[in-house]
Amino acid sequence: MASVLDDLSFLLTNRFPRLLVSSLMGVISRWEHRWFVKPALWVWNACANLNLHEAEKSEFTSIRDCFTRALKPGMRPIAKNATFVSPCDGILGAHGLIEKGTLLQIKGMPYQLSELLLDDEAAAQLEGYRYLTIRITASMYHRLHSPASLKIQGMRWITGDCWNVNPIALQRVQKLFCRNHRAVIFTELSTGETCVIVPVAAVLVGALRLHALGKVVDQHTAPFELKVNDQEADAGEELGWFEHGSTVVMLVPAHYRLAQGLQEGSGLKMGQVLMQRAP
Repeated sequence: MASVLDDLSFLLTNRFPRLLVSSLMGVISRWEHRWFVKPALWVWNACANLNLHEAEKSEFTSIRDCFTRALKPGMRPIAKNATFVSPCDGILGAHGLIEKGTLLQIKGMPYQLSELLLDDEAAAQLEGYRYLTIRITASMYHRLHSPASLKIQGMRWITGDCWNVNPIALQRVQKLFCRNHRAVIFTELSTGETCVIVPVAAVLVGALRLHALGKVVDQHTAPFELKVNDQEADAGEELGWFEHGSTVVMLVPAHYRLAQGLQEGSGLKMGQVLMQRAP
């Protein structure tokens, strides 16, 4: 029965013109008609608790306004003395060491780092690094923050598809993260080491706002590369936001380990301890 329901869920959330529907949803999410917004948000909150009591605002002008909501000050305290904090709310997914350029999107479903980054040289330099995946569901807080004190050195925007990124899709679509449109953010930690953050867009809205770019990028944005000239960010500082549920892949040196008690399936809050340097 579970398999049948999974198959039905996969069909309903993936087997339609994903890019077209995502584009239309992008338009609908910006509608500011009170008679539409109020009922839509009521239904959404009834189906999935949005925890709107945490939001900075109590009224929203559009669905997008609610998707990208900021939180009240102090709702996500930044852990002190942590090497890495969680860059977002989410659920911890696949994680491990990159071996022969290979990562896992879920057990039994490998993909190549060079295909994720579209950069063979960068992928070779990150061999042996540790990777971890954080999935943000549609009801969660959607803003992306810096996981550590770092300098942003450059970005690449890659336009692609917009498959759902839930576990059901990850079990069925090979190299899913390499198919969807995504940003690749190259950074340097205060230790001089490299950290790469890859926000991956998802079905329906599939758009991303990065403050360093000063604009929203989506499926209609042509691929590009940008040098950012060492823009500094402190741990917990806001980098931008997703406009729907999505995924963040982080690539860090191997000597950083997950904080005690964290494992695949663990719920995360932005700002909590995520990784520490191994002794």
